[in-house]
Amino acid sequence: MKKIEDEMKKLSLGDLVRVEWSDASIGKSLSAGVNVDVPVVSWGLYLGLLGQKSKHIILVQNNFRYADGLCDLDYTAIPLVWSTKVIVLAKNHIQSSEAQVLMNSFLMGGRRSLQNRTKQEHVSNHHDRLG
Repeated sequence: MKKIEDEMKKLSLGDLVRVEWSDASIGKSLSAGVNVDVPVVSWGLYLGLLGQKSKHIILVQNNFRYADGLCDLDYTAIPLVWSTKVIVLAKNHIQSSEAQVLMNSFLMGGRRSLQNRTKQEHVSNHHDRLG
C-alpha cells in the first residue's frame, strides 16, 4: 500500500494514467477456491483521489462538453486499497485549465441546474393504448 501512496503523490490533475487493480468477484464456492482476484487495467485522465469514507482514484474516460460550460463525464472510481500499480503514461496530457473544468463538472455532479433545459413531453401513440 505504501508503494501506491508514493505513486499517487507523483500524479497531477490531467495526467494520462494506467491503473492496475483487483476488482470484486462473485461466483460459487465450489468453483472459486483461492482464485478470487479479478485483475483489471483502466486508463484515463487522472482527476484526483476523492472519497469521504474511503479514497478512490478517479479516472475520466469520456468528456461530453455542453454549450453551458459544463461537461458530462464517464469516469471510473477505483478504490485505492484495491489498486496495485499506477503508471503515468503522459504528464499534463491536457492543459491544467481544461482539467479544472473537468474537476468542476465532476464536483457539481447531480447539483447542476436543470432550469434552462428543454422539458421533454410524453407523446401518446397507439402503443400507449395497447395493454
